[in-house]
Amino acid sequence: MARTKTSKAWMHEHVNDPYVRRAKQEGYRSRAAYKLIEVLKKDKLVRPGMTVVDLGAAPGSWSQVLAPLVGSAGRVIALDVLEMKRIEGVAFIRGDVSETPTLERLEKELAGARIDLVISDLAPNISGVGLVDQARSMRLAELALEFACDRLKPGGSFLVKMFQGSEVDEFRKQLAEAFSTVAVRKPKASRDRSSELYLLAKGRRSSA
Repeated sequence: MARTKTSKAWMHEHVNDPYVRRAKQEGYRSRAAYKLIEVLKKDKLVRPGMTVVDLGAAPGSWSQVLAPLVGSAGRVIALDVLEMKRIEGVAFIRGDVSETPTLERLEKELAGARIDLVISDLAPNISGVGLVDQARSMRLAELALEFACDRLKPGGSFLVKMFQGSEVDEFRKQLAEAFSTVAVRKPKASRDRSSELYLLAKGRRSSA
């Protein structure tokens, strides 16, 4: 099948993307690694010994970043509905975070430990219909928030991907009720034309 002008333009942009080239050179599975690296550097979210859960982890670039940071005393648990190749120091669970069997496997992996940080790069399959995609994105963000609120230890943090839209402000209010601080992050590695942004919530309230 012949490529469309749109697909050719995307391929040209992808091949010439400096973050794509850098990811290949440095061994990361996708350019998304640099989004997380920038946030971690700015906000100092990770330290050795922490337990981190990576939602929507495949192909695994965020887990690649996290594993050496938490070290042998910490743990990274990655979840995704898609398969993910093994990463040293990362426990992978294939499944849907909204389904009980997946959560049961996670609880078994945690063995009673509480989580220090939940990161979510969950994203819907894009339909091209703005309102539909925004609604799907919001549903995934809400799932990730519910997961984080149920399992984060007091003082824990939550980083979630969103797409700009009318519901973002309301979601920020939900975060503010459960966490001490909420900030918006737009990493340089996010493409300028992309409407994605990340909300960072720190200081999980014990009484929320």
